[in-house]
Amino acid sequence: MNYRMRYMLFFIIDSCIVLSAIYMSYWLLHPTINGYSDKVILVSAVTLLVSHHIAAYFFHLYDRIWSVASVRELLTIAYAVTISVATASGMQYIIKNDVYFRVMVITWMLHIIMIGGSRFLLRVLNDRESFRNTANLKRVLIVGAGQGGTMLAKNLLNAQNPDRLPVVFVDDDVSKQQLKVMNITVAGTTKDITKLVAKNGIDEIIIAIPSLGRIGIKSIYKDCSETKLPVKIMPSIEDVMTGKVAVNEMKEVQIEDLLGRDEVKLDMIAISKKLTDKVILVTGAGGSIGSEICRQVMNFQPKKLILLGHGENSIYTIHMELQQRSVGTELIPIIADIKDRSRIFEVVKYYHPDVIYHAAAHKHVPLMEYNPREAVKNNIFGTKNIAEAAHKYHVGNFVMISTDKAVNPPNVMGATKRVAEMIVQNLAKNSTTKFAAVRFGNVLGSRGSVIPLFKKQIIAGGPVTVTHPDMTRYFMTIPEASRLVLQAGTLGGNGEIFVLDMGEPVKIIDLARNLIQLSGYTEDEIKIEFTGLRPGEKMFEELLSPDEIQIEHVYPKIHIGKSNTVDASVLEKLYQKFEIEDEVLLKTVLLQVANSKSDHKVTSCLIK
Repeated sequence: MNYRMRYMLFFIIDSCIVLSAIYMSYWLLHPTINGYSDKVILVSAVTLLVSHHIAAYFFHLYDRIWSVASVRELLTIAYAVTISVATASGMQYIIKNDVYFRVMVITWMLHIIMIGGSRFLLRVLNDRESFRNTANLKRVLIVGAGQGGTMLAKNLLNAQNPDRLPVVFVDDDVSKQQLKVMNITVAGTTKDITKLVAKNGIDEIIIAIPSLGRIGIKSIYKDCSETKLPVKIMPSIEDVMTGKVAVNEMKEVQIEDLLGRDEVKLDMIAISKKLTDKVILVTGAGGSIGSEICRQVMNFQPKKLILLGHGENSIYTIHMELQQRSVGTELIPIIADIKDRSRIFEVVKYYHPDVIYHAAAHKHVPLMEYNPREAVKNNIFGTKNIAEAAHKYHVGNFVMISTDKAVNPPNVMGATKRVAEMIVQNLAKNSTTKFAAVRFGNVLGSRGSVIPLFKKQIIAGGPVTVTHPDMTRYFMTIPEASRLVLQAGTLGGNGEIFVLDMGEPVKIIDLARNLIQLSGYTEDEIKIEFTGLRPGEKMFEELLSPDEIQIEHVYPKIHIGKSNTVDASVLEKLYQKFEIEDEVLLKTVLLQVANSKSDHKVTSCLIK
């Protein structure tokens, strides 16, 4: 039915209701009197008809989709009817100096019942789930009977081609227990999930509390995981309302959702002032952290973004990706190795960046134990090259990406990163460039991290290899890590070391178990094997050493470590020491220097 026909149909229906209702009201009160001869009633009927259609026009009663109407739409009928009845009552008073009050009250009620009923009938016909074949639909338990859960249930029930049937709600709000939402019972709390799944033949669980943080998700997921059923999360209300996703586009629970802490939100306004319309250089731009830094930087529309890396394929990939998003930002892919001092100085001199984010590094702990010389050349001398170039050409800000493994390091990788921190801290003492370093824990999903390895092992059918049942690590997401780098560029300038408050460390075995569960398997199907500590590995990591700790936060949830600098002359001697060819001796010196807490101790290492 087209718009014109639909409009005329409602117009005729309402006209019949309006004209008949007042005579029905009059007859109900005066059944023995011929109301058709009462001129006041006749004038009132005409006035009602005219005023109703005028009100209907202004309240859009004829161009609404009543089959999906809510209470708010039905209220517009009450407004239109009230106005038209009030207008007719006023006309009665003008003609007869009196109002048929009881007649008009009943007329108002009949209008509400009949006009509202005609619309409600369309809604009833549309909501005919009882006539649908639900045998092949997934039976769903919805966690959360609030705004999100109601929206989800309504969407699933009204879907044109449904694939899920909401069967039962659970909610920890005591006041909602045993009440119905969209004719679906809130049958218990999250502690009753296992029982309700078995009782109602549930096939899938959906967490529909969009405002729930990671702590809440982790707690609820623990209850859901006992059922061995797929668990999904409803998208945020904001994403639904802005049209990014549909209500029923549920996402899988991700491993980062189970970190047990909420993602840290940073000061994007301050970051914007540093980056918008500026020249930004990112080393290691093709890596997992470097590429995400580039993506985050692009949000602030820099004038130029220089993508520097030695891997041709990775730089090509991030360059092509960012070109799709580039609006006014010049993207400059540079193939260069940070170990090539003259090339690095050439690039910095030519482009003169306002900010440098130094993400290029060798980061694999066991691999660097076998290749200490390469770790020294890349992590120490590469950092020295790019940092000194930033100092010489007066770059505004320099942020180095470090690691929690630089704290009391027992391995080559951590030791080289600690020495790299020393280089940055030393330069910060007498430079116009503002130098800072950022320490990460393990970054979920980054290249070489444990998550991609576990996923490959699960796909292969197992086993999932864990070094030790008690090993713990701090974890953060790639976007979190990248935003922390950007934030550090707005806060530091004197060689500070910034560390994100990452909550409690996570047991690697718990991570493995959660990933197996999220992949739809049990530990009976995918086994976990313990392989023992690898060369250079620690059982647990620290974010700051005791002599670096400061009580206060420089920014909510960001700690700042005290700068423990080493004299420039001592560093120069270190560089010479690191040129030794004996790799065993090199590792020994490297670890002694990295774990020294003062110039005196570093110097004593050099004498030895």
